[in-house]
Amino acid sequence: MKTTIVFSMLLLTAASAASGAAVPPPDAQIAAAILAAPADLRAGAAVLGYNPQGELATLREGKNELICLASDPSKTAFSVACYHKDLEPYMARGRQLSTQKLTGQQRNEIRWKEVADGKLSLPREPRTLYVLTGTGFDADTGKVADAYLRWVIYVPFATPESTGLSTKPSDSAPWLMYPGTAGAHIMINPPKK
Repeated sequence: MKTTIVFSMLLLTAASAASGAAVPPPDAQIAAAILAAPADLRAGAAVLGYNPQGELATLREGKNELICLASDPSKTAFSVACYHKDLEPYMARGRQLSTQKLTGQQRNEIRWKEVADGKLSLPREPRTLYVLTGTGFDADTGKVADAYLRWVIYVPFATPESTGLSTKPSDSAPWLMYPGTAGAHIMINPPKK
């Protein structure tokens, strides 16, 4: 029995090492995740991050309308996001579909159909998503290397006619992505430095 436990622990350690995914401590994940949020909303935001097994878990309960998502330790790039709690069913479904290897347009089409069929909740009023990316995060200084913050405002079923926005991607002006769909959103990408 003791040999089995030790062997199981060795397999778990080897699997973790093979994936190259060291899961940061919860405090470091929280500190990084909330950087995507506006400063006045950070302290009250709920935070989803990763447990030692690399599974998504609640690291901190929220006291306001934001949910922040820690950077996935299995990925090499740093990317955190915060979004309005009303978007959680839509975001959670996206994460679930990603685990089934359904990504990109295929994942979008499934969620949009589920919204249309009333199987997936998505608010009709605008809701915001903040995305902060970079090449890394220093937990000691609380700084993101090569930080880039962009904003996404979900406006389901919005069109160029209903918003007055172009659908042409731009790094200098807001634009409407996926017009007329449940996933319609306004992209705000500031110019990169």
